[in-house]
Amino acid sequence: VTISLALGMREMIKRHALIRKLSSVETLGSATVICSDKTGTLTQNEMTVTRLWVDGQFIGVTGTGYVPKGDFLVDGQKVVISKYPAALTALWLGLLNNDAWLETTGEEDSQKTYRIVGDPTEGSLLVAAAKAGATYVEIKEAYPRENEVPFDSERKRMITIHDVATPKADDPSPFTNETHKNWDVIAVKGAPDVVLELCTQYQDINDKPNPLGAEARQRILAANDEMTKDALRVLGLAYRVTRDVPDNPEQVKAEELEKDLVFVGLIGMIDPARTEVKPALENAREAGIRTIMITGDYPNTARAIAETIGLLRPGRKVMTGAQLDETSDEQLKQVIEDTDVFARVSPEHKMRIVDALQANDEIVAMTGDGVNDAPAIKRADIGVAMGITGTDVAKETADMVLTDDNYASIVAAVEQGRIIYSNIRKFVFFLLSSNVAEIMIIFLATLAGLPAPLTAIQLLWLNLITDGAPALALAVEKGDPDIMQQKPRAKSEPIVNRSMMLGLGVQTIAQTAAVLTAFALGLIWHLEAGATIVGNPITYLIQHDWRGVDVQTAETMAFVTLSLCELFRAYTVRSERASLFQIGVFSNRYMQYAVGLSILLLVLVVSVPFLQPIFNTHFPTLREWSVVIGLALIPATAEEITKFFLRRNKI
Repeated sequence: VTISLALGMREMIKRHALIRKLSSVETLGSATVICSDKTGTLTQNEMTVTRLWVDGQFIGVTGTGYVPKGDFLVDGQKVVISKYPAALTALWLGLLNNDAWLETTGEEDSQKTYRIVGDPTEGSLLVAAAKAGATYVEIKEAYPRENEVPFDSERKRMITIHDVATPKADDPSPFTNETHKNWDVIAVKGAPDVVLELCTQYQDINDKPNPLGAEARQRILAANDEMTKDALRVLGLAYRVTRDVPDNPEQVKAEELEKDLVFVGLIGMIDPARTEVKPALENAREAGIRTIMITGDYPNTARAIAETIGLLRPGRKVMTGAQLDETSDEQLKQVIEDTDVFARVSPEHKMRIVDALQANDEIVAMTGDGVNDAPAIKRADIGVAMGITGTDVAKETADMVLTDDNYASIVAAVEQGRIIYSNIRKFVFFLLSSNVAEIMIIFLATLAGLPAPLTAIQLLWLNLITDGAPALALAVEKGDPDIMQQKPRAKSEPIVNRSMMLGLGVQTIAQTAAVLTAFALGLIWHLEAGATIVGNPITYLIQHDWRGVDVQTAETMAFVTLSLCELFRAYTVRSERASLFQIGVFSNRYMQYAVGLSILLLVLVVSVPFLQPIFNTHFPTLREWSVVIGLALIPATAEEITKFFLRRNKI
């Protein structure tokens, strides 16, 4: 079993899933729900700013990826962005309130490549500002950062404080005039609704502050809704120019900074869905596995993305973190059955989602990347951390780490987990049926007064050599063709289930009958010279006193028959339900090596002179070979008939 799990872990690494806990390999195969983050897991995590909004005006942004080249469009027509100073201010605030940077390689334009170091969302803001002519280095030098309040998932915003002591002479930004010299600018970016609550003014299209009334607030929220319905992630940007910031960084308090802000505008960015996610979702659904999206984005954005990739089905719900807070645990157990998307949630909400699913007897896989995600990752049956964007804390807590942060890799790991569990069942059945048959052969022969059909060393050989190599080959089977069309197994399902018990009974009877028949024929054909049969052969076999009689031929036939039974059966047990001819007789090359080696060793045992007395064998005649091969095919044939019965009756 350990070898099978270890081999399975190696296969999972090839599928970008690094298993940290051996026991989780088996659990993966029984997963019924995958709770997945959106950004970077279902999407590419390569943000591109496509739209701005300032004071009622939408401005499109062209270009893709992180190449800092593109145009600005109003009503489909290219415009000079400097004619919209409020838009410039929004872009510059996004550049100031930013911890990412853009790396460039190559000298010629045609050879240049661009890579974001840091958060992709912040990276997209850098690129958008660069399209407007604002470079990272120039702006950072002109407005050096003095302090900051980092973003966190609870506050949903980030604050940076910058000195306005050395503005550029041609800088059109509203916080760079002579009046504000030696003042500080507080730059804020975050969730639009959160940032808007901190504002008392808004920047008009001409870049002038105006009182923020109810009508202006409604226009901003409506613009935000329109952008989120187009699957855009939207950030709100605001600022305040002040000279009240304490010189001592330790005295800086967020609540004193983020008040009386001027709301500038909205920046919307698209994060395209991964191309492989949609088929992976279908694959998971066919396997009886639900996928739930958990994101901090707005409900409209989450809904649009979920519908695009086929995750949100008709009639299913989108639930917000605020609604979660108003829902009791008992209510959540019911509501979660019809909910495919959770939006605007915090890491603490993830814990409740896991608990509700587990209370409904689900086996839950939960993804996460942050420190705050660690409790939910630990609580889940299968904790999944992101290998690229994940923190060390999340990785240490997780059972599995995705080296490519891809949802499709989770589904691939689940498939591999099912294959591993199925392979464990196969070699358990293979070895168990062999051992039970051996016990029955010895027991019935003794009960009938026959000599032992198999010697102790022959039994040892059968268990270690004949069965051992094929059993190891079963551990690397590729899995049944319909492995991902089967429903997840129940938590309480034993490894030896009803179908295996049926197969065990059939194989015990088939192998016992085949071996005892070969043994009886060997006794009848090769009695000592001068012995005569009294009555019919069956009566004689039972009544004869076998002490002192040479039964080497009969034991050889029994030994070879049982050996070939196991080697032929090694092919048919490669699938629990599919026919051998469906999966391909020679599709597992390791099985060819194992069976070939076992047959070679068997021939040596019955033909090499110095081994014959050790194993009490002789080289069979042509007639004996014909009989033992024919009898050895009976259990394999019985296995195929049993699988046909199981398929037909859907057992």
